[in-house]
Amino acid sequence: MPSTDEFTGWLGLDAKSVEGNLVKATFNPKVFTDDDIDIKISHCGMCASDLHTLRSGWGASLYPVVVGHEIIGTVTRKGKNVTQFEIGDRVGVGAQCASCLKDDCYECTHDNEPYCTERVFTYNDKFPGTDDVAYGGYALQGRYPASFAFKIPDGLPSEIAAPMMCGGITVYSPLKRNGAGPGKTVGIVGIGGLGHFGLLFAKALGSDKVYAISRSKAKEADVIAMGAEGIIATKETGWAKEWTRKFDLIVSTANNSDMPLHDYLSILKPGGRFVQVGLPEEPIPQLMFGPLVTMNVHLLGSLLGSRSEITEMLETSAAKGIKSWVQTYPMEEVNEVLKLMDAGEAKYRFVLSN
Repeated sequence: MPSTDEFTGWLGLDAKSVEGNLVKATFNPKVFTDDDIDIKISHCGMCASDLHTLRSGWGASLYPVVVGHEIIGTVTRKGKNVTQFEIGDRVGVGAQCASCLKDDCYECTHDNEPYCTERVFTYNDKFPGTDDVAYGGYALQGRYPASFAFKIPDGLPSEIAAPMMCGGITVYSPLKRNGAGPGKTVGIVGIGGLGHFGLLFAKALGSDKVYAISRSKAKEADVIAMGAEGIIATKETGWAKEWTRKFDLIVSTANNSDMPLHDYLSILKPGGRFVQVGLPEEPIPQLMFGPLVTMNVHLLGSLLGSRSEITEMLETSAAKGIKSWVQTYPMEEVNEVLKLMDAGEAKYRFVLSN
C-alpha cells in the first residue's frame, strides 16, 4: 500500500525540467519500515547525474523525479531496528540507498554493494518487491534505509561533506582499489566535480605524482592548489608521445564520448590501469586492441564505492582536512543553479542549502 506521508521537494515532471523547470510540490516517500530513517535535509550537492536523469539522457526517467544524491541532514525519525543512529544525528546518504544485504549475496558480503542485483539508487529507481519509488535530496525531507546512511564526522562541515557522498566516493573507490599511493604516478582526466576530488584524494593517499589531464591548461592554478603537479593539455600536439609510459593509474571522469581513449592507454606503463567513472550518453569511438595486448594495460570501469569505503573516505577527509571546492546556494534557487551547472559554471561542486 503506497505511503500517505507527504514530503516537499523540487520535482522534475519531464525532460524539459533540466532547463530550470523543477516544480516545488509534495511527493509520497517510500513506506516507512523498521529499518528506515527520516532525514531533515540541510544540504544536497548537485551532480552531473542529476542533469542526465532530468533530461532522460540515460533512458526514460521515472517522472515525477526528485534528483539529488549527495544528501546531508539530521535524523528526525528512526525505525525500531535502527541502532546505529539517534534522533538528531547528522548523517549523509549517497547515490545508492539500498541493496539486499543478504548473507548469501556475494557482492554484499564482499564490500561490493554497488554491484548487488537488488541495488537501489537514491532516486529514479524502485525498491524491489514494492511499488515504492526512491526520491532524492532536492527536498526538505528524505526517507532512506538506515543501512546506507553514514554518520558525518564532526570535522567535516555539511556543505563540504555533501558532494563527497557521490562525487567523492566515485573516485575514492577506484583510486584505493587500483593502488593509488606511494610510488605511483596518477592521472585524473577531467577537472570538474568528480575530477577535483580525484586530484585531492590521489594526493591524500600518498601518490608520488598526480597530474590533471584536460583539453587545456586553463585551470592549472586550481589544479596545483589541489596538490597536483600540473595539467597535461590534450589539445597540444604531441602530448601523448611526450607522456608515453609515464602513468601507473588513470581515472577518467570525462563524460564526452569523443575522448582520445587510445592515447590515454598509450601513456600507461605496462600493466597500468585506466578506470572510467564518467558515463557518456553516447557510445565511445571504436578502440583498437593494440595497447591492451602489446602494453598489458587494463581498461576498467567503476561505480560508486562500498559502505566501508564511504566511511573510510569521510574519516580520511576529516583527519587530513580535505575540503571539497564548493559554491553554496539556497535550495529555493535550484532552477537558476541547474542552468549554471548545465553551462559548466561549477568550481567545482554546487551545493544546495535549506
